[in-house]
Amino acid sequence: MQRDFYLVNYCRGIKIKVVLFDMDGVLYDSMPHHVRAWKETMDACNVPSTERDFYLLEGRTGGTTIDYLFQRHFGHNATDKEKKEIYKKKAARFNELNNGQIMPGAKSVLQKVKESGLRASVVTGSGQPALLAKMERDFEEFIDPSKTVSAFDVKFGKPHPEPYLMALKAWNISPCEAIVIENAPLGIESAKAAGIFTVAVNTGRLEDEILLAAGAGRIYPSMQALADDWGSLL
Repeated sequence: MQRDFYLVNYCRGIKIKVVLFDMDGVLYDSMPHHVRAWKETMDACNVPSTERDFYLLEGRTGGTTIDYLFQRHFGHNATDKEKKEIYKKKAARFNELNNGQIMPGAKSVLQKVKESGLRASVVTGSGQPALLAKMERDFEEFIDPSKTVSAFDVKFGKPHPEPYLMALKAWNISPCEAIVIENAPLGIESAKAAGIFTVAVNTGRLEDEILLAAGAGRIYPSMQALADDWGSLL
C-alpha cells in the first residue's frame, strides 16, 4: 500500500525505535462503553447524536467532542461550564459501565514490541485520571508512563498532529523512528499529519475503507492478528 511505500522509501535506513499506542479500542476493549456513555449523556442534554458519531469522533478530547456536537446542533460551542458538567457526567457513566477489559491480543503485541528491542508509550485523547492510572498499572512492564500524552497535555487534540508531535518530542526521535497503532480515523489522521507510519486495528464498527482513507498504511482485524504478523512490519 502507499504508506508501506512511504515507510520503505522515505524512511529507508532509519531504524524504528518507538511504538506509540492509542489507548481506547487498542489497549482496552472500552469503546462500546465510551459510546454508550456519550450517547446517554448527550441524550440527557437534548443534543442529538448517534452511536456512529462517537466512533467517528473517537480520539478527540472530551471538550472538543462536546463542541463539535454543539456546533452541529446549536451553531455554537458549549460554554466552559457546560463542557465541564457534561464531561463529568459522561465520565461517571463510563466508569459505571466499563469493566476494564484489556483488548484481546494487546499484551501479545506489547510483548512483540519488547522482544523487538523497541520502547512504547501511549498517546490518548482521554482525560480520565483513574483510567490513565489503570493503564500505567496494567501495562507497567511494557510502557513508559513518563512519555504518556493525554488530554491534559495538549491544546489541540486529534486529528491535529500535536499529540503525536509531543510524543516524538518526549522521545527525542524523528517521525521515521516511530510506528503508531490506532483504531480510529481521527487518530490515524493525527499520526499521519505528524509524518508517522500508522497501523490500524479495526476493533470498532467502522468500515475498513474509512481507516484506510484516513491514512492507515496497514490494517488488521484485531490486535492478535497484528501480533501474529508483527515481524513483517520491521
